[in-house]
Amino acid sequence: MMLLQTILAFVVALGSLVTIHELGHYLVARWCGVKILRFSVGMGKVVYSRKLGPDQTEWAISILPLGGYVKMLDAREQDVSEISEQDLLREFSRQSVWRRIAIVAAGPVANFLLAILLFTGLYLHGIPEPVAKIRVPSETSVAYQAGLRHGDLVTAVNGHAVQTWTGLQWELLQLGLNKSDATLAVQRNMQNETAKPESLQLDLGLSRLSSAELETDFLTKLGFSVARPAAILQGVELGGPASRAGLLSGDQILEIDGRAVLDGLEFMEIINASSDKTLQLLVKRGSSEVALNVTPEAATVRGEKIGRIKVQLMLAPEMLTLANSPLNALIKGSVKTWEASMLTFKMLGKMLAGDVSWKNLTGPITIADYAGQTSRTGLISYLSFIALISISLGVMNLLPIPVLDGGHLLYYSLEVLTGKPVSERFGEIAQRAGVVLLMSLMAVAFFNDIVRLMS
Repeated sequence: MMLLQTILAFVVALGSLVTIHELGHYLVARWCGVKILRFSVGMGKVVYSRKLGPDQTEWAISILPLGGYVKMLDAREQDVSEISEQDLLREFSRQSVWRRIAIVAAGPVANFLLAILLFTGLYLHGIPEPVAKIRVPSETSVAYQAGLRHGDLVTAVNGHAVQTWTGLQWELLQLGLNKSDATLAVQRNMQNETAKPESLQLDLGLSRLSSAELETDFLTKLGFSVARPAAILQGVELGGPASRAGLLSGDQILEIDGRAVLDGLEFMEIINASSDKTLQLLVKRGSSEVALNVTPEAATVRGEKIGRIKVQLMLAPEMLTLANSPLNALIKGSVKTWEASMLTFKMLGKMLAGDVSWKNLTGPITIADYAGQTSRTGLISYLSFIALISISLGVMNLLPIPVLDGGHLLYYSLEVLTGKPVSERFGEIAQRAGVVLLMSLMAVAFFNDIVRLMS
C-alpha cells in the first residue's frame, strides 16, 4: 500500500509540474501566434491522443512519464514545403528572436510562478512547524562550544528573525555555503521558571566548516536537534509494567538510576535499551516526588529486542503555526522562491567547482521516495515538496545545456549580440554534446538514487 501511494504521489507531482512547464511554453507560443502541432505529457510512444481547436492541436499522453514537450511548426524539424503561406508565417523559426526567447523562457517561468502560488497559499493558510528550540547538544559539537544549551530558543540569526526550525535551518545553510559566521540571538530560561528569560548573543563558527559538513542533515552535524517535551506520561496501560510499578498518567519522570532524564525521547531510549532490567525512577507527581521501580518487559520489533513498559508519551516538539495576510503571504512566497532558486544555482556551482559532493545530485527514485514520505505526512508537506521540486525543475531547465531551455536561450542570446543565428553545424554539434552531458548527469543521479536506496 505504501509503494502504491509513493508511485501515485510521484506521478501526480511530476505530471502536474511537467504539465505546468509545458503549458507555459504552449500559452506564450499561442500568444505569439506560433502554430502548435502537439502537446504531450510524457515522452516516447503516444498511448492516447485527441485533436482539439481550430489548429487541430494533438493533446497526447506518452508512455514515459519523465517529461513532456510542446511540438510547434518548425522548419528545422519538419518538411514545410507543402505548408500554406499563412501557416508559414506561424512557423517558430520565423518569429523574432525576442518572441523565441519568450516562448522558451515561459516553461521555467511557469514553474517559478507555480512555486510562488503554492508557497503563497501555504503561508496564507499557515504552516505548522517546530519552534527553533534546541535539544541538548553534544559537548564536543560546534553548537555546544558556541555556548548553546538545552532548551535555548533561537530568535534571530545575524539580525534576521527566526521563529521556526525550518527558518533556523535555512539561515544557517545559506551562511554556511557563503563561508560566513553566524551570530545567534538566544533566549535562555533560568532554573526559576518565573524569572524572565536571559537574552544572549552567541557566535557560531560556520566559516571553518567543510562543504561536506554542510550537506545532508548538516544541523545534526553541528549538534543541533529539535527540543522535545519533558517525560510526562500521557497514558498508562492497565496491567502493563508501568501500571504494576505504580506509575500514573500525568507523572513526570525526573531521574532514572540517579541520572536526570532530559526529555520524553531520552526516557523512551533508556526504556528500549533496558529490557528485563529493573530501573529506579524518581517521579514528580503533583507537588511531591515519588521513588518507584519498574522493569521493562522484553519485546521483539523487526528482529531487535527492546524494552517496553506500556505507556504513552508526548514526543512531538512544540509547534508554531504562522498565518499571514494575503499581501505578506505573496511577498514571503516570492522571497522563498527566489532564495530557493538562488540556493539551487549556488549548490550546482559548488558541485561543478568540486566544493560539494556530486552525491547530492538526485534522480527520480529519490524524488519518488520524498513524494511518498511527504504525502503520508500531510497535504501541507506534500504541497511544500511540489513547490521545491517545481523550483528545481525551473532551475535545471535554465542550465545552458543545448537540449534544455537554457541552451536555446543561450543560442538566442548570442543571436541578439551578433545579429545572426548560430550556424546549423554548431547547433548540431552542441546538441549532441548536450545529449551526452544530460545523459551523464542522469546516470549519476540514478546511481546516487540506487546507493541511497541500498543504504
